[in-house]
Formats: sequence, C-alpha cells, structure tokens
Amino acid sequence: MKVEIDLRMATGDGANSYATNSRLQKKAILETKPVLQEAIEELYMSLASRSTMICADLGCSSGPNTLLFVSEVMSAIRNYACDQEMDNRHAVEVQFFLNDLPGNDFNLVFRSLEQLQKYQNHIVGKENPVAPPYYVAGLPGSFYTRLFPGQSVHFFHSSYCLMWRSKVPEDLSSGTYLNDGNIYIGKTTPPIVVKLLQEQFKQDFELFLMLRYTELVCGGRMVLTFLSRKSDEMLMHGDVGRMWELLAEALQSLVQKGIVEKEKLRSFNLPFYAPSVNEVKALIKGQGMFNIEHIRLFESSWDPHDDSDAEAVLDCDQSGESIAKSIRAVIEPLIMDHFGGSIIDDLFLEYASIVANHLKKGKAKYPVVVVSLKKAIH
Repeated sequence: MKVEIDLRMATGDGANSYATNSRLQKKAILETKPVLQEAIEELYMSLASRSTMICADLGCSSGPNTLLFVSEVMSAIRNYACDQEMDNRHAVEVQFFLNDLPGNDFNLVFRSLEQLQKYQNHIVGKENPVAPPYYVAGLPGSFYTRLFPGQSVHFFHSSYCLMWRSKVPEDLSSGTYLNDGNIYIGKTTPPIVVKLLQEQFKQDFELFLMLRYTELVCGGRMVLTFLSRKSDEMLMHGDVGRMWELLAEALQSLVQKGIVEKEKLRSFNLPFYAPSVNEVKALIKGQGMFNIEHIRLFESSWDPHDDSDAEAVLDCDQSGESIAKSIRAVIEPLIMDHFGGSIIDDLFLEYASIVANHLKKGKAKYPVVVVSLKKAIH
C-alpha cells in the first residue's frame, strides 16, 4: 500500500462520494468554530495594515467542508473587523492554500469556488461588513513533507486527518500477518502491533509538528481536530477502534462466502492510529515547539445524521446504513486498491447490517480531540 497514492476520499459528488457523505466532518468543524475564531482573531489583530495572511487547510478533501473552512475564516475576520470598527483601508488580504494528496478531487473543489464567491458577495452586500480580498489555490502533497517556505504561513488548519498515518508500519506490511484477522486494533490484536502503530503515530506527529514549526511565522497558530480515544490503554469498545473491528467482521463474512481471499484480508492493515489526549499532549510538550492554547475531547455520534442527546438509537437499520455510507466515502478507495472494486457494494451492505446490530446495545460515539497551538518563541 502506497498511502500517498491510495489514501483519498471517494471522488465526485455522487450518492457514495465523500462530498455527499461528509456531514460528520462538517459537525466537527462547527463544533470547533469558537477555537478557530479565537486563533484567527488573534492573528488578524497582530498583522500590519495591507499585509497578507496566509492560511492553509491540510487534508482539505473535496466537497462543501473544504470551502466551509474558507467561509468560517472569512466570517471570523469580518466579524472582528466590524467589532473593531475597521474599514477597508486597514483590511489585510487573505491567501488560502487547500492541501491534500494528489489523488484528491481538486477539480470538484475548484468548480465549487464560484458558488463560494457568490455566497461571500451576498453576505458582504447584505451586512456591508469589512470584506478583505481573498484568494484560493490548491496544493497537492503530503503534509508529512515540507509544503511551504520557511516562516511564510500564519495559520494551519486540519480536521479529521491526523489520525491517518504516512504509511503502514513495515513489520505489518511485510507479509508476516502479525495482526491476523484485524485491520486495525481489535480484541485479538497482539501488543506488538499496538506498539508498532503507536510508534508510527509518534514518528508522524513529531515530524508534522517540526515541519509546521519551520513553515509558521513567529506567533503562527494551528487548530487541529482528529479522531482520538478516551483511554490511555489499548482502544476500548464503543470508540473508533470498534468501528474498524466491525468492518473487519464484514470483510471476514465475505471471506467465508468466498467473495474475498483470506490472504487478502490477512495482509490488509489500515494506515491509522487514534491517540489519547495524553499522548497528544506529551508529544507536543516533549518537542517544545508549540504552546498549547486549548485542548479538549468531545464526542460525536457514529451516525452523521443523529444530532440527539439520547443514548438509545431510534432506528438501528437506518443508522447502520447512514454510518456505512459515511465510512464507505472515506475508505472505499483503500478497499478498492487492495481487494478490487467488485466487493464494494456487498461489503458495505454487510457492514451496515453488522453496525445496525451493534447499535442495539446503545449509541456509539467517536471521541474527537481539538487542539489549538501557538508557535513557541525560543
């Protein structure tokens, strides 16, 4: 598996695309809006008149959430400028860079820019706030590599991305089948596999922090949101680990039906790791490159369309289908590249049924961590 090639969201805007099935990710952006707004206001306040603020969304994907980030940043700037009674003579210009791996559907992003511009013009015309000019560019490449010149970026944002690893650890991808029967961390995953995944996360996250530190201006900010876990121990049932266990069960079912080769399943491991909040804190503090301005854990229902606070699931079958669609939009390209496209429909029908049965025990939730960082001064 070559992550930089194979890891991408389902393209286009059809029924099974990421653009159509990314409400879960949208909810996370809206949940973390106050954190983003605070960071943007502080940066805007620190800039000299007629300068340019550089903002980058790392792992932008495609669809409405990509441009929601741009819209939220511009809204934060307009609101702050209005509160401070600034006018266009003091407004800065804003340059956005939308980053993702080369396989991302950038064409869909670019086709959506006209719609965003119309919306922004409508807001400006309606409320007549200060409206700094802004510009949007695509930037293909892995965020585990250098993307920008040194000290050139003011703000980095990344949502639902940093749980993805730069690669599957070599000892898991070398044909030894250390994690036989699992695709992530499950009940039968041996401790050595957990350690390998933890070490890969540590390497990737420390590299990410070092790269962004180099690219950020003095006082630059980052707001990062990604799937996490509550416990410092091996992943517990009911969180993101259980979600992948159920997908492994669906794949195993297809093996038993003769649709999937057993060797194919044995050799499939996700380039994924959801850290605990304490792991995240320890790595940030250990490097000493950033000050933690804000960090917290919140939870989001597996079902993107379930906004209730109830612990019971009203319609398990409907929720199972909804969850299967959201996971399919994220994982379909990886599945297709490893198993072939012919199993996709069967796999996610089976997965929806397994998830629906799991939900009879109660609502399942993802733990999500949001952390706001400021570049430390040395």
